[in-house]
Amino acid sequence: MHRDMLGEGGDFITSPEISQIFGELIGIWFVSEWVATGKPKRFQLVEMGPGRGSLMSDILRVFNQLKSLLRKCDISVHLVEVSPKLSEIQALKLAEEKIKIMDSSSVYMQGITKTGLPIFWYRDLNDVPIGNSFYLAHEFLDALPIHKFQKTEKGWRELLVDIDPNSPDKLRFVLAPSVTPATKAFIQDKESRDHVEVCPDAGIIIQKLSHNIEKNGGAALIVDYGHDGTKTDTFRGFLGHKLHDVLIAPGTADLTADVDFSYLRRVVQERVATLGPIKQQEFLKNMGIDVRLQVLLQNVNDVVTRSQLLRSYEMLMDMDKMGGCFNFFALLPHYRLVAASELMKPNRSMSLPAPVAGFGELVWK
Repeated sequence: MHRDMLGEGGDFITSPEISQIFGELIGIWFVSEWVATGKPKRFQLVEMGPGRGSLMSDILRVFNQLKSLLRKCDISVHLVEVSPKLSEIQALKLAEEKIKIMDSSSVYMQGITKTGLPIFWYRDLNDVPIGNSFYLAHEFLDALPIHKFQKTEKGWRELLVDIDPNSPDKLRFVLAPSVTPATKAFIQDKESRDHVEVCPDAGIIIQKLSHNIEKNGGAALIVDYGHDGTKTDTFRGFLGHKLHDVLIAPGTADLTADVDFSYLRRVVQERVATLGPIKQQEFLKNMGIDVRLQVLLQNVNDVVTRSQLLRSYEMLMDMDKMGGCFNFFALLPHYRLVAASELMKPNRSMSLPAPVAGFGELVWK
């Protein structure tokens, strides 16, 4: 909450801190979806947990480069950030100047971006105005609190945190002696795993995004490490880029758990269409990262910068590194994926839906 935990001096490094290409391609994805949904007059770009603002900075640079395409669109930037320290860093990175707002207001800071767009900060997603919104959550859901459940001979039991009776200054994990309300709420009858992690906050957020996209259009892009209902015990801590016992000195380390995308798909309840999860390597390749890398390399002469570009590309794309660890998952209005057979029926004048960028192989025209 009160320090910068990102980068070499923090606890972990994120993709936007490694290469500008990452944010550029995500910026292109949002513009592509805006075009595919009919170029609506209003475009609210909402990022949850924006870190240092590096990803949003790269996205806004793309928007600025495409301003002739976007010139008739009312674009605004909305950041959901609870950390006072990070919001200060974001403001320095993104805004020409920031204006502090009274604590009683849902907006606690606002200003104008360096590319001339209005920008607002909120502590809660519920405070962001309803409307045609394009949402981004990059390494956000993995940081939300989870419930852990273990299958035992007596049935499912929730894993809880307790004080260690042998050492009162230490914590320990214990199994609940009986079924808890969370166990009844979150364990499915057909569950085949013996250990399950559930993040209710992620479910609530995804339901809100789905509801707004269904009613008002837009899209959401979720980028995180996770699985499709296959993993079990993934809860862990990081301190200074090293694994850290989650029960030691709570509040000093980054706590994280892999996102269960099958759970997210389930809570959507078909309000919107879902795509993915697909691996970061596949998404970035489909978005044209190889072409973008070659353009950058052609414009660089010094050996150090070229080497840095190649190293960052490898980090983003290698399946043993970020390319295989991170997944892309999208929420879209159903009409974006209407089957061609439906559109070919009599009295249907709609054109065929454009392919969703990133989730299919890139076709050059």
